[in-house]
Amino acid sequence: MTDLTDRTQTSGRAVTPSPEQARRARQVERSRRRFARRQWRRRWRVWRLVLAFLVVTALVAGAVHAVYFSSWLAVSEVEVRGEQTLSAAQVTEAAAVPTGGPLATADLESVRLRVGSLALVREVEVTRSWPGTVVIDVVEREPVAAVAVGQELRGLDEEGTVLTPVGPDSGLPRVETSREVGPEALAEAAGVVGAMPDDLAAAVDHLEVETVDQITLELRAGALVRWGSAAQSEQKAAVLAALLREGGAAEYDVSVPGLPTTRG
Repeated sequence: MTDLTDRTQTSGRAVTPSPEQARRARQVERSRRRFARRQWRRRWRVWRLVLAFLVVTALVAGAVHAVYFSSWLAVSEVEVRGEQTLSAAQVTEAAAVPTGGPLATADLESVRLRVGSLALVREVEVTRSWPGTVVIDVVEREPVAAVAVGQELRGLDEEGTVLTPVGPDSGLPRVETSREVGPEALAEAAGVVGAMPDDLAAAVDHLEVETVDQITLELRAGALVRWGSAAQSEQKAAVLAALLREGGAAEYDVSVPGLPTTRG
């Protein structure tokens, strides 16, 4: 009877684990916690990448919408710069820039070609200015000489392009040609004047063009200059300027600039 009672009391008491069992239990708990932390960090890295992707996607989508679809970045204005003889209205009309469409997709090359077709325009550059402006920079052709076209005197730029009418008191050297002379000869004559410094060009009364290789100049002082072709015009201009400083001649020949001659 006593033995049965003792066994019953022993089975009802809590069993205290040994130190080794307690140590192992603590190790298991620490491992479990470390594993849980690693799992959490791993999941957080994944979610962080997902969140970053969503943010970048939203930003890109917003930027695309703003640039290509939003009225905030639509073409609303055309700015013209560099015009002199032309008016801004003339350039704008020729440009025919559609307004209201996205600035990002505006066809700038077509605008450049349309403005470049104006006779007075030598160079044109078309750019975007955010949020909604198309900027047109023009460089106009400048007359370096004048040529008679019908009953009026018109400007001639250094490429031989006939420009708008000029007055007889414009101070520009006149280009006189025979009827058989074509645009190429006009371009040669214009190139001759364009190669001269301003003070020398101002001393020229007119140029006579027989052919592209036979160009002569008459100076305002009355002297005659045999120029030849437009080749080496800058060198010829420098030689002529030096000869004029010496003065005293009625005729100068600079057609071969390395061997100039004078007469009279």
